[in-house]
Amino acid sequence: MARTHDHPGELAASDPIRLLAIRETPLSVDEIFRAVGDDAAGGIALFVGTVRNHDAGQDVGALGYSCHPSAGDELRRVAEKVVADFPVRALAAVHRVGELEVGDLAVVVAVACPHRAEAFEACRKLIDDLKHEVPIWKHQRFSDGTEEWVGAC
Repeated sequence: MARTHDHPGELAASDPIRLLAIRETPLSVDEIFRAVGDDAAGGIALFVGTVRNHDAGQDVGALGYSCHPSAGDELRRVAEKVVADFPVRALAAVHRVGELEVGDLAVVVAVACPHRAEAFEACRKLIDDLKHEVPIWKHQRFSDGTEEWVGAC
């Protein structure tokens, strides 16, 4: 392990990307939190995206996520960019696909950094870039019988 430049005496993480996945099975906040545990991290920021019961003034009756075959590669690219831009000790991101119900976890991301401000910033960058750059689409079906596809996440 190499020493870091920002924090003398601290060893750099050998591979801070600990967990990346797109899954059809329910997600676990505990799994993601455990994945980013690191003794040199002073802050862990975690974001959980859940399925809500409404969108744009309409009641959501059902919802599904699907993804392009390149989604896993794009998720890795986004994660690598966050690791390059922030002093990340550990990072994890998991998105669910398939049919979900209101209250289900759709996405969980977490970032561990030496300090809390860095962890917050890196986590926000991770979820924002995942949402805008990873080809995952949401299909919402509303209680009035209408439906819509949402471009990404």
